[in-house]
Amino acid sequence: MRTSSSRRGRRTAAAAVAAVVTGTVLLTGCGSDKDDEAGGKDGGKITLRVGTFGSFGYDNKTGAKLYAEYERLHPNIRIEESNVSDGQKYWDTLKLRLSQNSGVADIQAIEVGYIAEATGESMADKWVDLGKEGGADTSKFLDWKVKQATTADGKVIALGTDIGPMAICYNKELFAKAKLPTVREEVAQLWSGDWSKFVTVGETYQKNAPAGTAFHDSASGLFNAVLSSDPVQYANSSGQLDWENSPGVKKAWETAVKAAQGGLTAKLRQFDEKGTWNAGFKNSKFATVACPSWMTGIIKDQAGPANQGKWDIAAPPVSGNWGGSFLAVPKASKHAKEAAELAAWLTAPEQHAKVFAVNGNIPSTKDTLLSPEVQNAKLPYFGDTPVGKIFSSAAAGIQPAVISRWDGQVKTFLTDNGILDIEQRGTDPAKAWENVKKLVDDKIDQ
Repeated sequence: MRTSSSRRGRRTAAAAVAAVVTGTVLLTGCGSDKDDEAGGKDGGKITLRVGTFGSFGYDNKTGAKLYAEYERLHPNIRIEESNVSDGQKYWDTLKLRLSQNSGVADIQAIEVGYIAEATGESMADKWVDLGKEGGADTSKFLDWKVKQATTADGKVIALGTDIGPMAICYNKELFAKAKLPTVREEVAQLWSGDWSKFVTVGETYQKNAPAGTAFHDSASGLFNAVLSSDPVQYANSSGQLDWENSPGVKKAWETAVKAAQGGLTAKLRQFDEKGTWNAGFKNSKFATVACPSWMTGIIKDQAGPANQGKWDIAAPPVSGNWGGSFLAVPKASKHAKEAAELAAWLTAPEQHAKVFAVNGNIPSTKDTLLSPEVQNAKLPYFGDTPVGKIFSSAAAGIQPAVISRWDGQVKTFLTDNGILDIEQRGTDPAKAWENVKKLVDDKIDQ
């Protein structure tokens, strides 16, 4: 592990954030201070702004309509959610706004890859202690989820939304056309126990692939899936960044590179702002996607009604946990008390169950995981697939890896600046690896 100069690391990291923010200043849509002052009240109502990324399942359009329910229960509250697809740009923008104590939403979502940074010394004082404010019962959450969001001095700065037990989602129609099994138990057996078997199935698929389709959506997604199943990821046992020596990173890299160079992927960047990856679901451009529980909501939203019943879910080669998020309340919120109460309500077991029923996000509260609502759940979009049993069973075996404060940023370098270059531009893997090393050395202050 390389330890860079503190002065050099801070300067280059700040420059990187500034460069990103220049083009994404409105990503979270939180508004300026002036906007907050003018729009915080509407006919006596308090407007609470929620900044999210990906699919949290709270919204009134395709989600569990929790915002509408809360507004009915609290007539003085109006909720506005601003959602973006790119989690890294979201986080970079949020960090800048937190440093300025301006422009933040009243509630901000935090992805698990950044929670160690959020609880770290430089940011811990930016958040409301939700262990004391808002009325949340932290004993209801999985113990390791609470620990992830707890600062060194014992403050709980965020409440768990979901966890990300892994599966593989596959397009049954494309599997049938490629002369592969379509029954989920038989599909799972094809790659059971080893990610290299998954690549082998991809090679078989490509021999009979329907024109214009690929076996997997992206090599980067495969990298994240393989790494999620390894107990050693970006950090060592002491919580220090040690990605170059990680057996999990090396295995995930080698697997993803083999898939990319073998032509098994659709060469897409997951969550791209142009919507190309989203369109791939709708147009059936790939047959599989690594599928943590929260991915089912994205598939439903992006593949759309025309593809209902075409997707199914099988057990992964090796169990793992990819992702999972939190809700936090910045101290800079103009309505911190009301925001803390909303965050506590959104992450309560009852609401976790409602989100799971609609969106498939596996809850991070203990009793909800064992509840009949989860255990017996079958998402309508996926037909009779017993998603509750598939994902809750996977969740029971989760052994969370140690997280460093740099995990999220290093993951972005490895996927977007490493694997994606190999996949889309044909960059030599050794050169791509060196490019990632240089980025880490230049941008990260350890």
